[in-house]
Amino acid sequence: MEWRKDDYLITDDKSRVQLEVVHRLLAATYWGDRRSREIVERMVSVSICFSLYHGLTQIGFGRAVTDGATFTWVADIVIEPEFRGTGLGKWMMECLLEHPATKGTQMVLQTRDAHRLYERFGFSGNNALMSTGVTDL
Repeated sequence: MEWRKDDYLITDDKSRVQLEVVHRLLAATYWGDRRSREIVERMVSVSICFSLYHGLTQIGFGRAVTDGATFTWVADIVIEPEFRGTGLGKWMMECLLEHPATKGTQMVLQTRDAHRLYERFGFSGNNALMSTGVTDL
């Protein structure tokens, strides 16, 4: 699937994931800083990936791990620092939530920050683990 907004594109096409960019973005986070490039490549291969592009340049990434029926783990939502605060993370979450493989599943994520972003999408919970209810089951 692809979603477009102005000069931006989000795609779930794994062949377009720029592994070096994703590895670098994750290496700058508190949760992904110890992941090797090989681990990033393996997690991409088994996840539904959401790659965000500005023109031809990948500037963001997120992924979902799901059984496609009842459960989805939202992971690794990250945007290049100069593009943060522009609504792109919110848009990525909207795309993730409407994807046919995740829509209607109970979603969980673990985060120390960005709670306000995720609360907009119905996530609630303690300071680390947040979840949504199953809406379509």
